Order: sequence, then C-alpha cells, then structure tokens
Amino acid sequence: MQGSYLRLYVRESDRHHGRLLWEWLLDQGNRLGVRGGSAFRSIGGFGRSHAVHEGSFFELAGTTSIEVEFVVTGDEEQRLFALIRQAQVRVFYVRIPARFGVINPDAKDPPELSSED
Repeated sequence: MQGSYLRLYVRESDRHHGRLLWEWLLDQGNRLGVRGGSAFRSIGGFGRSHAVHEGSFFELAGTTSIEVEFVVTGDEEQRLFALIRQAQVRVFYVRIPARFGVINPDAKDPPELSSED
C-alpha cells in the first residue's frame, strides 16, 4: 500500500484538556482506525529555540520531546490532521511517503496489506 510515515513531535509535558498530548494523539489515531501508532521518548534534542535538552537526572522534567509516529493511508492522514486542526493543537510534524505491507499475512490482515515483494 501507499501512504505516509508521520512523525509528530511534542514535549513530554504538553497536555490537551488535562491529558498528556502524546497519549491523546495515540488515542485519536486508534479511534480513527489507524492500524498502529507508537510514542518514543527522546534522550536529547533541540527545537526552534535552539536550547538543547537532555533526558538526564539534572534536566528539568517534561522538557524532552516525545515522538509520536503513525504509518497511514492518505485518507487516515487527512482525518488525523483534520482532527488535530479542529482540536487547535499545535504540533510540528514530518511526513514521508511510505510503501507498507505485511509479509506472510494472516486471516486478520486485509488483502491490500499483502506484500508482493
């Protein structure tokens, strides 16, 4: 299948209506029917302020980033972005065209995910 690899960057302390933003994003992807999503805590990095943050004992809690990623079809991407826009959540993202599938699919996998490679 053709689609996109989406990576969204949020601070680990960012919240949306009292809920951690990375958890909210994963939940929204799940509710929209996206096949899967993951969140990863970074060990260090910098953003537009160019301040380097590291996940060390002395770093202030909540300042490192969380990467939330999804592999989505075009329709799933549009629905996820529309939901984020509607919720007025500010998120930096990366979108990379992706080809994806399942090698040795089972009966639960939709036929379009079968890999021909």
